[in-house]
Amino acid sequence: MRATLLYAAGDVRVEDVADPGIHRSTDAVVRIVLSCVCGSDLWPYKSAPPTDSPRHMGHEFLGVVEETGADVRTLKPGDLVVAPFVYSDNTCAYCREGLQTSCVHGGSWGVDGVDGGQGQAARVPYADGTLVALPVGEDSGLLPDLLTLSDVLCTGYHAARTAGVRRGDSVTVVGDGAVGLAAVISARLLGAEQIVLMGRHTARTDLGRDFGATDVVAERGEEGIARVKELTGGEGSHKVLECVGLEDAIRQSFGIVRDGGTISRVGAPQFTDVPFGFGDFLRNITLTGGVAPARAYIEELMPHILDGSIRPGRVFDRTVGLEDVADGYRAMNDREALKVLVRP
Repeated sequence: MRATLLYAAGDVRVEDVADPGIHRSTDAVVRIVLSCVCGSDLWPYKSAPPTDSPRHMGHEFLGVVEETGADVRTLKPGDLVVAPFVYSDNTCAYCREGLQTSCVHGGSWGVDGVDGGQGQAARVPYADGTLVALPVGEDSGLLPDLLTLSDVLCTGYHAARTAGVRRGDSVTVVGDGAVGLAAVISARLLGAEQIVLMGRHTARTDLGRDFGATDVVAERGEEGIARVKELTGGEGSHKVLECVGLEDAIRQSFGIVRDGGTISRVGAPQFTDVPFGFGDFLRNITLTGGVAPARAYIEELMPHILDGSIRPGRVFDRTVGLEDVADGYRAMNDREALKVLVRP
């Protein structure tokens, strides 16, 4: 089969690799129908050293079950399924607590002999625990929306859930990337009254308004903080959803959260020191967030897609074929695309 491999920073290739097969009785083989490029795929794309053992790329995909192991009970060939961005057994103590990202048997796509998601097919470990069946056909127009359940929508929702967003809250979302836009959707779902989106890319912030943002702040730093304070009656936001991962974004978040408020970080951190000082301690600020256990949220969020109340698939603004996936990486890296859909 064909699959996406990363040989070095900026060196993405689509090559022939071994076809997936059943290795364990709990495996399934899935023919991939849709996948995409994630913002986190850009980290190794920007920095990976050259290697003769390339990394299999991609961790967001949906597809059709082709084959199942003898112990797979909940799935059958022909089922259309979505895969969270990590696999898990969904039965261990962590999984039962809704923390599938800490599953004792789980792992990541594309490493340790497990296929990546940007290819024609993938072996899925712990298929019963990992995969979620979709109640639509392979030709459904909702597939791009349902693909967001693999990662980006659930990550934005994790920000809002861990922050404790509730009806009537003032929420500020820091970052107008795909995760930030998903956080806007999620804050609206949870009843936020005011949703301020901080971003300076007009096409993205316009989409954020469509998703439910009530205000847009393009300024950054002290000017951005002052503008959010102005919009929130001088107090700042009850909840701040940090969806970037850079130090400037977290510092901005501390500036705009109100006393007694909560900052939820889901932007993958690209710095080591959190600027949480004694003054912030005196303000009773809560800091939460982390990597999203997407598997915990899929069934909760799916009905909102199926009934048309949310259309998170609109974050995909470019589509490429698998053989052209390198162009998709380049477009996202150069900020020519928000999020790239890949059709094998």
